Amino acid sequence: MREEGSEYEYLPIEDYGVIGDLYTVALVGRNGSIDWCCLPHFDSPSLFAALLDRRKGGRWQIASTHRGSRRQLYFPDTNVLITRFLGDEGVGEVMDCMPVEENVPRRQKAEYHQIVRQVKAVRGAVTFRLLCEPAFDYGRQSHQVHLSEGGAVFSTSGMSVGLVSPIPLSRTDMGVSAEFTLKPGETVSFVLRQAEMANDRTVLRKPTESEQLVEPTIRFWQRWLARCAYRGRWRETVNRSALALKLLTYAPTGAIVAAPTCSLPELIGGSRNWDYRYTWIRDASFTIYAFMRIGFTEEAGHFMEWLEARLREARPHGRLQVMYGINGEHTLNEELLTHLEGYRGSGPVRIGNAASRQMQLDIYGEMMDSVYLFNKYGSPISHDMWNSLIPILDRMASQWSEPDDGIWEMRTGRQQNTHSKVMCWVALDRALRLSAKRSLPVDRNKWDGLRDEMYATIMEKGWNPDKKSFVQCFGSDNLDAATLLMPMMKFISPTDPRMLSTLEAIRSELVSDSLVHRYRPEAGIDGLHGSEGTFSMCTFWLVECLARAGNVEDARLIFEKALGYANHLGLYGEEIGRSGETLGNFPQAFTHLGLISAAYNLDRALDGRK
Repeated sequence: MREEGSEYEYLPIEDYGVIGDLYTVALVGRNGSIDWCCLPHFDSPSLFAALLDRRKGGRWQIASTHRGSRRQLYFPDTNVLITRFLGDEGVGEVMDCMPVEENVPRRQKAEYHQIVRQVKAVRGAVTFRLLCEPAFDYGRQSHQVHLSEGGAVFSTSGMSVGLVSPIPLSRTDMGVSAEFTLKPGETVSFVLRQAEMANDRTVLRKPTESEQLVEPTIRFWQRWLARCAYRGRWRETVNRSALALKLLTYAPTGAIVAAPTCSLPELIGGSRNWDYRYTWIRDASFTIYAFMRIGFTEEAGHFMEWLEARLREARPHGRLQVMYGINGEHTLNEELLTHLEGYRGSGPVRIGNAASRQMQLDIYGEMMDSVYLFNKYGSPISHDMWNSLIPILDRMASQWSEPDDGIWEMRTGRQQNTHSKVMCWVALDRALRLSAKRSLPVDRNKWDGLRDEMYATIMEKGWNPDKKSFVQCFGSDNLDAATLLMPMMKFISPTDPRMLSTLEAIRSELVSDSLVHRYRPEAGIDGLHGSEGTFSMCTFWLVECLARAGNVEDARLIFEKALGYANHLGLYGEEIGRSGETLGNFPQAFTHLGLISAAYNLDRALDGRK
């Protein structure tokens, strides 16, 4: 397969589908190549990372040798992926699945992580080539390859991975390869297995029939999705977003990663390359809201358990981090992998995230909003949880007037970010509402007065009378798409003249057709070189903001256009480039959360409901 150089060029980011087992995922390209997979968990070192270095990263490809087109689809209502190879000689399929172990108790890890690839000749005789060349630890660790009658074992000092193969395998420089021809209707299956226990000798044990691994997983996804309560105009789109969010959930703790990849660039050739395989406190309210709106109260509850554990850890000092590891890890040191070239040469490749040490005051509002929503629509919070919240809110109350790094994690130093101040107001507002509803003890006079002070300060200093808009920082004239959240967080009415004029200013300066920039990066305000694409989640914020303001026709048109930028499977990355290409880490949870919220509220507006 090496002689076909085109097979080893970087695919567009949007040319991937994603499969997973609620512990980790794999990205599968239209060319049948698994180019990203970290085992055993989302934040583990990569086993396949051709997405970040086509030569050194490692891949597992199964593809037809015949010329023709290549297409992908999901098995209906599942996260089981089918890649089709269509040519004059015949039609072949590869069905990819990561089996979900349903009976594993929460907080307990699965015994094995497996990727099952069923290969089938649908019409005509089809010849396939297989190449499996892992690259352990982001390509930093060498490995041994042991061939046997049943397949191959790839092993390092800390991990063994087995490839069970019904086809004889041959050695390559980094792994194994094979070529085989299937007659019409013939199927063969390959299973890649990794054990949670290091050096497990059963990784090459012959598995049960692959159908017994795939069919229960298909039923699991279909049963799960059947719980979705959304019945609106964009049901198929919302369903796919829900399935994507579930894929990004880490089963033992309920955490949801922002994205399962790291260092996919926000600009090709640029340095805006970050590791998103962690869980942001900021995502809390959006996650709780989106899951509960479409009927997934269990997932919302599991995420709340993860959040409550972080609140307990914050006592007595009351300090929350911006983000944590999926098991609640606090240390997420940022490291450069200089031996990898990065996607299409976009370096540096980063693992870890230094933004975890920033001060971002908005997280207190998003955290408190999620607690308020869950108490209202899920289960009442406990006495102990309320007592965990008090020192956190007291700390925020003492810091709210300080500059911070903001929602966009600027690396230019701290500013008086308007959005951060609004979210501090949200934190106290939700705490006061919750206290009143549940008769929970709080110094009401103190917090009432401070909430009013915050409101007055934001209205005076966050508003630019010349721009007739709320702005990014106090005293600046830079616009910020994060101000679109102000009516959604009930800080201001969506029809308030100040909000309506802010909407117009954002549409004038930050919107390109239907797509929204988070701010103007060419203004040099974020401390990073180069430009970036439009932020997909900001586009969905604009849709929801317009719908709430009563401009339903514009909201619907922008929403429909935004849906046209999803990839062929209905998945979104973080950003959209100038030519409509996907940029940034993929798929991104925040974008799919925004889509669900926008679809839900746009439906209500179109139906004439408040």
